[in-house]
Amino acid sequence: MLWSLLKILVFVAIIGLLAMGAGFLMESSGGVQITVAGTEYTLGPLQSVIALGVLVFAVWLFFKLLTLLIATLKFLNGDETALSRYFDRSREKRGYQALADGLMALASGEGRVAMTKANKAEKLLNKPELTNLLVAQAAEMTGDTKKATETYKKLVTNNATRFVGVRGIMKQKLAEGDDETARKLAEKALALKPRHEETQDVLLNLQTRAQDWAGARSTLTSKLKAGYLPRDVFKRRDAVLALSEAKVLLDDTATVEQQEHAIEANRLSPDLVPAAAMAARAYIKKGKPRAATKIIKKAWEVQPHPDLAHAFAEIAPDETPDQRVKRFTALTRIHPENMETRLILAELNIVAEDFPEARRALGDVVEKQGDARAYTLMAAIERGEGASDAVVQGWLAKALNAPRGPQWVCDNCHDIQPEWGPVCQNCGSFDTLSWQTPQTPEIASATGVHMLPLIVGALEDQSEAEEEPEVDDPEVEEVIEVNAEPVEIEQEKRA
Repeated sequence: MLWSLLKILVFVAIIGLLAMGAGFLMESSGGVQITVAGTEYTLGPLQSVIALGVLVFAVWLFFKLLTLLIATLKFLNGDETALSRYFDRSREKRGYQALADGLMALASGEGRVAMTKANKAEKLLNKPELTNLLVAQAAEMTGDTKKATETYKKLVTNNATRFVGVRGIMKQKLAEGDDETARKLAEKALALKPRHEETQDVLLNLQTRAQDWAGARSTLTSKLKAGYLPRDVFKRRDAVLALSEAKVLLDDTATVEQQEHAIEANRLSPDLVPAAAMAARAYIKKGKPRAATKIIKKAWEVQPHPDLAHAFAEIAPDETPDQRVKRFTALTRIHPENMETRLILAELNIVAEDFPEARRALGDVVEKQGDARAYTLMAAIERGEGASDAVVQGWLAKALNAPRGPQWVCDNCHDIQPEWGPVCQNCGSFDTLSWQTPQTPEIASATGVHMLPLIVGALEDQSEAEEEPEVDDPEVEEVIEVNAEPVEIEQEKRA
């Protein structure tokens, strides 16, 4: 409002000044005398000013007409002139309009229209850095992958569009399932644009699928430096990758370097259960049981887990069941009310044949949080205390239909994995496995090999004196047969 008022005031002031100047000239005496061909012309002051303006305009018009004449002569001689540039501007305008129409058609999902407009823009503009991308994407939309590939290769030859071309071919290889070539192209694209977030994610995913853990750690560091990854998330994922490098630690051929990778993974993320278990086993191989105990206790404080209990048992493999119960106090006194703690304590007392203590350890777990593992332990307790086969079979029947308890579940596709891994075996996503209770019940359980510690084996001596009763329920018999072999293997390890 104020600006408009100011412009009006300025305009009025200029008109006023011009009027004052004209009045001054009209009142002034004298003028300009011009003699042309013996004729004398006398102009007053105002007439002189008007004549000067007309003269300036005439000179400007003369030079314009002279320039046009020269341009016309050059045009007739075949040289580029203002006339040809005029037609070129018209051609360029139609080309940009076709390019805009092609982009709109591409966004609308009209592949054939986009291809037609792209070809028209390509002919009119003669700017491949603009039109080739539209042609490639329109060809992909219409299913013409051959033309799209050829166009992307043209983009690769131009420094300005090289990244776009490499990225386009990379996406094509991903769609074809050629992960190896796509990974090399992603590395090339990331070298051209190191801070491109989407390319970093694609490359990281491909590297983890190919188990290129060192390359994945480098890409993860690039994401951190670019600011696309929080530091706490970076530490955990870096720990997962370091753990993956040391995955062969359980083999007899594990090197000292691989053991150090496991220890490094635990240092980066102490709450990562697989890293803690593997680092503890690395210290056990080095003859450092105290360091292994410290690692397991620290991880147990965050989350009690069966893998930690198994690693803790490996610290002293030759101890008696009573000695093991006593040594496990270092763990069981941490989170004593946790379900995993109570189940581990009950299992240890069953192996030690202290069945009343095992029942006290379970407490109200069966009533409040009963799962297949808890019901199976109750069956072992009942058998150890001399209960009838009907009671034992009743607990086993409950175990068949009970939830399987916590397992490794993918947060992305909710698939249940038999063991932890850095990449989901079902959907291929990275670092999505977490220890949780599945949303849908499953028959197979990751802890199934630990479910029947004494149904077959621990009370074998006691059962030899009695005739083994027939099992009428075929499902119960199947459970016993499935779990018998792992228990016997555990007994051989203890022996």
